[in-house]
Amino acid sequence: MAEDLFLIHFRGDTPRLGLQIGTTTYALDSALPSLDWLLRNVPIGEMQQHLLDARRHAITPDPETLLPVVGNQEVWAAGVTYKRSEEARERESSNSNIYSRVYRAQRPELFFKALGSEVIGSGHHVGIRYDATWSVPEPELVVVLNPRMEVVGFTIGNDMSSRDIEGENPLYLPQAKVYNRACAVASRLWLQPGCTTWPDVTIHLTISRGGQTVFQDETSTKNIQRPMMELIDYLGRCKRFANGALLFTGTGIVPPDSFTLLADDEIRIRIDPIGELVNEVKVVQIQQR
Repeated sequence: MAEDLFLIHFRGDTPRLGLQIGTTTYALDSALPSLDWLLRNVPIGEMQQHLLDARRHAITPDPETLLPVVGNQEVWAAGVTYKRSEEARERESSNSNIYSRVYRAQRPELFFKALGSEVIGSGHHVGIRYDATWSVPEPELVVVLNPRMEVVGFTIGNDMSSRDIEGENPLYLPQAKVYNRACAVASRLWLQPGCTTWPDVTIHLTISRGGQTVFQDETSTKNIQRPMMELIDYLGRCKRFANGALLFTGTGIVPPDSFTLLADDEIRIRIDPIGELVNEVKVVQIQQR
């Protein structure tokens, strides 16, 4: 294929799929109704041609209509896959060396992050917990998998995290990771069906406050310690994903210990050739009745 293909998710009368080739975006035939249907029904070896054949008229989607590239998939995440992440969590945790053990162990750390319906798209607010004092984004490459645990492609994700809560006790990880507006995913899926190794990409993070950059860093997928197929193998052991799954693959960018996100900060994550995921921050405080 001469040019990369990108699947997009946008809102028309109903959520629709589109295919981007170069600078042109095509609406896809309504007979291809959803990402769920695509992942369940189209064999990985036929996917690119199937999408090319489903092209209809060219469109110019309004950025306001773009949706995260997720349907009814579960979103899971891998932890401590980068050395940088292991080092940071060792410093913040009161349980010394547990993260070093995870980093070196045969079995990876995998945890549930969100339902597809809970995922936030670019241009919308991500959240920080009102009861956390140390909140950070975690910019990550995300692998999109079909129900047969085959790689369909890659997108961009933000695994929002409360470092103080997880650092107090690793058993608090679900509270540090799973809350409203804690999971953001970009609107563009870089189609790489059947891929079995990490793509060589750089992940960039910029955090702005009041129009000024307060943190900026980058990392590379070359720094991921575990093979991609190893993570996928463990994710698919003893569990079925009827609509496929999204797998966040860990972060290699960790702001300094003195930094925490504040309301109205802007988080900008870029991974070429996929694009950008941009979100502002709001405080999440839900009163139960």
